[in-house]
Amino acid sequence: MSDRSHDSEPRRIFIDKQSPKAFHAMVQAAETVRATAAEAGLDRITVELINLRVSQLNGCAYCLDRHTGAALRAGESPRRLGVLSAWRDTGLFSPLERAVLALAEATTDPVDAAAQTSAFEAARQVLSEDQISAAIWVAVTINAFNRVSIMSKHPVQPPRGE
Repeated sequence: MSDRSHDSEPRRIFIDKQSPKAFHAMVQAAETVRATAAEAGLDRITVELINLRVSQLNGCAYCLDRHTGAALRAGESPRRLGVLSAWRDTGLFSPLERAVLALAEATTDPVDAAAQTSAFEAARQVLSEDQISAAIWVAVTINAFNRVSIMSKHPVQPPRGE
């Protein structure tokens, strides 16, 4: 096999396949984080909103595709998904969702100390400490998966039959 793909880019290594034990450990950690979020009272839609917003910020097409489907299956509306990148400018998200989205953004861009402070202040108004911790863990986890998919250049394929 050539080390060049059809579009002249160097072929990437799917690091999840190359190092399956490490990837499996990440999957197990993600399962624990999802359970922690549920125990803290963050429902699946809220978790998927965090996953999607972080993936938007990181530009991870594979994770955006995967988590859009998961959000829709969990009952999220296409309308809210369509405006997620501009969540601050809509009235479509609850105070809890706004708090976790701000935490997710602050976790994804940790250089902005003012955004972190603002996110924590807002979060403390509507979230328990367990919910704050869980939301940050969800953001940390999806950030890691984004890096795996971006560096591996995981493809987004059209559904079968399209």
